[in-house]
Amino acid sequence: MADLLWDDVKCFFDPDTMGALPDVRAPDVSVEGWQAVLDLVAEKGWKSQYSEGETVLPVPRAEVVLSRPVDAECPNLRVWPTADVLAIFRFLDDEVIDFDVDLRELQGQDRLDVLCGFLREIGRRLGRPVLMDGEGAYGHPILGFDVETDRVVLLMEP
Repeated sequence: MADLLWDDVKCFFDPDTMGALPDVRAPDVSVEGWQAVLDLVAEKGWKSQYSEGETVLPVPRAEVVLSRPVDAECPNLRVWPTADVLAIFRFLDDEVIDFDVDLRELQGQDRLDVLCGFLREIGRRLGRPVLMDGEGAYGHPILGFDVETDRVVLLMEP
């Protein structure tokens, strides 16, 4: 059974009203949490690409990425849980794992299921909630992985 049903949540996936790039985050983590996500990406065999600026590099250990100089290029990790859904992780803070998804890629039940599965995998690995806010609405989660129920749940009324 699906965590969420498209007909119940499609209003939150309208790029024109919600912004195309909602913010997804797992708060209150550590460098070890970041490393757990990097390990998960490798274990799942999800296609990925790490880069610093325009330079594509092998994925380093989390402590290396998060200890870069303040004025260094912001690294990112592009992860494709499926060929047509992309998540872009940004290494901005060692206490919050944050990434963007594109609502234009997340239309319909099949794509919603991919997103829910992705959030669930990350949340299970971390043992933490993984929350999705509307673009620019940080701190007001729409939906998220709930550790206690072990599923993605709606956190805001449609």
